[in-house]
Order: sequence, then C-alpha cells, then structure tokens
Amino acid sequence: MLILFIGNKNYSSWSMRPWIAMKVGAIAFEEELISLDAKDFKSRVTKVSGSGKVPALVDGHVHVWESLAILEYLADKVPQAGLWPTDPKARAHARTIAAEMHTGFLPLRRHCPMNMWRPSKARILTPEAAADVRRIEAIWTDCRTRFGGEGPFLFGSFGAADAMYAPVVSRFITYAIDVGPLARTYIEAVQALPPWQEWRAAALKERWVLPQNEVDWPAVLRV
Repeated sequence: MLILFIGNKNYSSWSMRPWIAMKVGAIAFEEELISLDAKDFKSRVTKVSGSGKVPALVDGHVHVWESLAILEYLADKVPQAGLWPTDPKARAHARTIAAEMHTGFLPLRRHCPMNMWRPSKARILTPEAAADVRRIEAIWTDCRTRFGGEGPFLFGSFGAADAMYAPVVSRFITYAIDVGPLARTYIEAVQALPPWQEWRAAALKERWVLPQNEVDWPAVLRV
C-alpha cells in the first residue's frame, strides 16, 4: 500500500498536489498527516523524506519526495491514472508548465500563502505577485485553448499539471484574485472536483494555526 505523508490541509500547498492527483486518478493510498508545526515533525518526516519536508511517498522500500517527483513516479507506476497527456506534444507542454510551477511564482506564494479557511477577501497584490497572476492566467488560457478539447481541465481530463496548479486555484479563491472568463471557468471546474471538496472540508476542521500563513494576523479569519 502506498503511504503519502502530508502536512496541514489548510496550509500545505505542496502536500495537496500529489494527494488530489491520487484521489482523482483513483490511486489507492493511506494518508499520514503531520502538522507542520509539530515538535517532532522533522524527526518523523526525515525517516521517509531526504529533504525532511512533505509531501513524501512511501512505496515499500521506495521513498519519493518533492511533489513533481511523486507525480512522475505515480505516472510510471499507475499509467492507467492518465496523469500526463498521451499526445507527445501535449505531454511535453504539460511537463513544462508543471516544472514552471514547481520552481516559480515565489512572489505570489509568499504574498498569498495557501489558507483554505480564510474567507474570500481581496488583498492588494505586489507588482511581482500581480505579474505571477498574469503569467499563470496566460498559461491556463493557452492550455485550455490549445489542448483542452472537450474536457474542463488544462489538457482536457484532470492530470498532473492540474494537480500542480490546484493550490494556485485555492489562492485565487482565497484572495479574490480577478481573472478572465476562461480562467474563471477553469477555477470552477477544479473547485467542483469531489476530492477538492474532501480536502477543503478536512482543512476547515483543522485547529492548527500557523501565524506565518495568516496574512491578517493577529486576526485569524475563518469561514
């Protein structure tokens, strides 16, 4: 049985990526949640993750960490989950934008940390964060236009690229970030996924509060 180690569902954007991909792809796994502020977090996570961070996937003697590496491992192990497009051109593009998400958009991540229980409320963006928003919307628009086909996601059906951008969808909702109609439709499609609703419902029940992820601190706004 696969075991996925994750952090708080309210805050841990990296954890959400493989989790939602596995849920949508019907890949069976057990979940091991460790709060990011747990005193024994490092000691527990380092046993399964070389970086000492979540997410981490355990498959018997195989340990994989980093969200994108986990998605690649799962794509090889469970090809029927369809995590990458079958068309070579679409697959290459999906991997490219997934890698861009993995390494980029730091201003937006820092200015608008993932926080699913915060009521949707606009926050003035820095110029750098606003530039990230424009780039992300351009990526979504391009993918939907060129590769979306009949499905509602970036490459038609939900896959690894959508999983990589799922926490950004959450940020756009939390901080009421304005986007055009095509991007808004994409956000609504991701938000409507049953696994998305399952993750969010669990996030809203959590009691761990991480001040660094609460942009209204010392207030903690909760829906």
